[in-house]
Amino acid sequence: MDKAKRLQEIFENDPLGLLNIKALASPAQNEDGRLVASFLEINDFYEKNNRKPLQGGGIQEHQLYARLKSLREHTAKIDMLLKYDTYNLLTYQQKQINSMADILHDDGFSLLDDDYEGLFDLKHITPQDDRASADFVARRKPCKEFGKYESLFKEVQKDLSESKRKLIQFKEDNLREGAFYVHNGILLLLDKVNFEEEIQAYRSGSRVRKDGRTKVIFENGTQSNMLYRSLYKSLLANGNAVSENIDKVNENFMEKFSNINDEDKEAGYIYILKSKSEKQEIREIHNLYKIGFSKITVEERVKNAFQEPTYLMAAVHIVMAYKCFNMNPQKMELLLHNFFGNSCINIDIFDKNGMRHTPREWFIAPLDIIERTIHMIITGEIINWRYDANLEDIISR
Repeated sequence: MDKAKRLQEIFENDPLGLLNIKALASPAQNEDGRLVASFLEINDFYEKNNRKPLQGGGIQEHQLYARLKSLREHTAKIDMLLKYDTYNLLTYQQKQINSMADILHDDGFSLLDDDYEGLFDLKHITPQDDRASADFVARRKPCKEFGKYESLFKEVQKDLSESKRKLIQFKEDNLREGAFYVHNGILLLLDKVNFEEEIQAYRSGSRVRKDGRTKVIFENGTQSNMLYRSLYKSLLANGNAVSENIDKVNENFMEKFSNINDEDKEAGYIYILKSKSEKQEIREIHNLYKIGFSKITVEERVKNAFQEPTYLMAAVHIVMAYKCFNMNPQKMELLLHNFFGNSCINIDIFDKNGMRHTPREWFIAPLDIIERTIHMIITGEIINWRYDANLEDIISR
C-alpha cells in the first residue's frame, strides 16, 4: 500500500474529531469578547448586591471596583459597552480638581468634618499676637494736643512721596523715641518712652527685661500709652520703620563737623554708588554699593567709570552724595570702610589692557543701613555698634 493511501485512511479514521480544525476568531473579536465578559461580571455583582462595587470591600470586589473605574476613563470602551450597561454603571461625571478648595470640598468620607473635639482650639490662652494687637487698639484715645503733631505727619508723608524717606524693614533696633513707623497703613510717631526694668528669674539665670509705657501719636488724631513691648510686637508682625529724611541727615552731617558759613572751605564729597554692570557675577550681588571720596563733584569723578577698574569697568548710578566742609573726608571714608570691612567683596576686574585689579571699596550692605551708619557717625553713636555681614544689620557691640 502506498504512503498516500495509508495517510488518507488514518485521517479519515477520527471518531473523536480530533483532527477537525475550527477557524480561530480574529484577535479583535477575542479582545472585544473579553471586554464584554469583564463588564458583565460587574453587572452580575450589581444584580446580587444592588450596588456598585466599592473600594476596599474585599479582594474580588476591589478588583471589580478598579475595573469599573478604568472603564469609565476610556471613551472608546464606554461606547462599546453602552448597550450592555443595564444599570447605568458607566454614566459617570469625573470631578474637576482645580484648587485646594475643590480638594477640601471633595470629602466623601467626612474626614474633615471633625477636628477631634476642638484639638486646635486654644482655651485659657490668649495668643501672643492677639494680646499685642488688643493692647495696640484698645488703649487709643483722642489726642487733645494733636495740633502740634499734625504738621510733622504731613511733612513725613511729603518726604515719602518725594522719596526723601523710605519704608524699611522693622527691627527692634529701629524702635526709638522721635522716630516714625507704619502699622497696618497708619503712620505713627513714638513720641516718648518711660522705661522700667524688671528682673526675671530663669533656670539659666536672671535677665533684665526692659519695658514701659509709651506715648504714641497716630496720624488719625489718636494716641496710646501702650507698652513698649506691645508696640514692638505689633510692628514686628505687621509694620515698617520710616527712614530719616536724607536732606536733614546731610544737614546734620555738616552741622556736626562744622558751622558752615561763607568763609568755610569745601573739602570734597563722600558718595554712595551702585554699579550698572551687565556681568552676571556682579549684577546678581544684592545690596552691592561703593562708598568712596572725591575732591571734585561726583558726576565729574564717575563720568569715565566704564574705563576704570575701581568702578568695575562699568557705568554707575549715583545713589547719594554728601558735601563735606572743614573736615578730613578721607578719614570719614576710612571709618566707613572699616565699619563695613567684613562685607567688602573680593573680586578680580581686568582693565582694557588685561591687567588684573582687585577693587576694595565695594561693600554688601543694605542702603538704609549705610544711611544709618552715616547718621550714627554724625551723632557719635557709632562706637556702640558694629556691622554683622551675615545678618546684614547693625548690632550692638
